[in-house]
Amino acid sequence: MSLSRDAAVARLRQLVETVETDRLPVPVRAVWVYGDAALGLDPVDRLGVYLTKDLLFKDAPDREPEFAERLGVDGVGKTVSAAWADEHPDRVRADDDGHAAPERCLAAQLFDEDDPVHLEVSNAGFEDEVGRRVEAARAHEEYTRLLDPRAACLWVDDGDGGTTSETAFRKLADGTFVFPTLSMALESLGMDETEAEIAAEELRARRRGREGLTVRGDVV
Repeated sequence: MSLSRDAAVARLRQLVETVETDRLPVPVRAVWVYGDAALGLDPVDRLGVYLTKDLLFKDAPDREPEFAERLGVDGVGKTVSAAWADEHPDRVRADDDGHAAPERCLAAQLFDEDDPVHLEVSNAGFEDEVGRRVEAARAHEEYTRLLDPRAACLWVDDGDGGTTSETAFRKLADGTFVFPTLSMALESLGMDETEAEIAAEELRARRRGREGLTVRGDVV
């Protein structure tokens, strides 16, 4: 399954509107799109979305036992909003240890399971996260967790309802963002030519092996 460029842009519009207006499991501070859609491809095989979120520690911890009994998930009221879970008990998701997982809860609220989307969620800003993962990848020669640095910021929380970049949406719709190849983008972040080519191919191979909605969360 893929999306036409128009459908991908419409889906991103819907995402930004939801982030602006709906109660979320954790506060979202920025929305980025990276990869195929930012490159202006048509169709878009996979939509890469990056959300910067706030950490939630003390929302309603006294209600955690209630949710654990009702939903079988620990951490509701600590790591995800209790008020959100009241509204969307069917969207509460846990990690492999049974604790409420903000990134999985966000994915359940914002996308359908068969959407051709990879969602990345972190408390770090996109550019900081890109650099951090490049450093980690180079240290361990393991490149599958790299982020494609070719991206555009669509929305930021400005403390007054949020600001949408109409310029970014217009360029997405027209396919007029100008980016280098993936390997060249990685070279600009400090990789040598050979390493960048290897890393780029590993990222492309990982993307080819994915279907439907996938999600990854990171805490820095």
